[in-house]
Amino acid sequence: MGSFAYRRARTAINVALAVLIAALVFVRGAEAVTIVAFGDSLTAGYGIADASQHFHIRLEQSLKAAGIDAKVINAGVSGDTTAAGLARLDWSIPDGVDLVILELGANDALRGVPPSVTQGNLDAMLARLAARKIPVLLAGMLAPPNLGSQYGAAFNGIFPQLSGKFGVPLYPFFLDGVAAQTPLLQNDGMHPKAEGVELIARNITAYVLWALKVGPKPPGA
Repeated sequence: MGSFAYRRARTAINVALAVLIAALVFVRGAEAVTIVAFGDSLTAGYGIADASQHFHIRLEQSLKAAGIDAKVINAGVSGDTTAAGLARLDWSIPDGVDLVILELGANDALRGVPPSVTQGNLDAMLARLAARKIPVLLAGMLAPPNLGSQYGAAFNGIFPQLSGKFGVPLYPFFLDGVAAQTPLLQNDGMHPKAEGVELIARNITAYVLWALKVGPKPPGA
């Protein structure tokens, strides 16, 4: 084969490969995905009467705006600790889901549960999900400052440690941009209003896309 013909053939192959890769990316992005938001009152929608304002719906909308057709299942239970989450994990999360957002730990901190216990429960949940080959986005939480620096350091370190151990993406703080922001919080000063939920969903979207492998790693992640 002459050099000109060879170059033409190679160019045609490269173009075909590029088209194939682009098609695969488009198909993956166009597929409907199923996500389970597994957590406590922060994912359950505590104090927000309009279910259309709950986290799972807001996240669906945010993902749709990013070009992802997603069904987000609300598996949040108000008041759940990590122990309660571990107890219901197996029957709350069906097989074959594309992603679990694991958001638990806030109630452990509010009750002063030893961080070692919280970490053990989250570790067990991540191990079970890994055994079922279910991808996870771990949502971090921060301890209230009134529990002291020693407790805070131990508790806050749980989430990056487990993210590293299991190789799962970490969203550093589920309430980022909402915690301590009075206009975004209900009267208890802890649970977000609908506006706060909308911000949470918008903030976490890039991490969800990353965890689904349809988006880049967010800056600072």
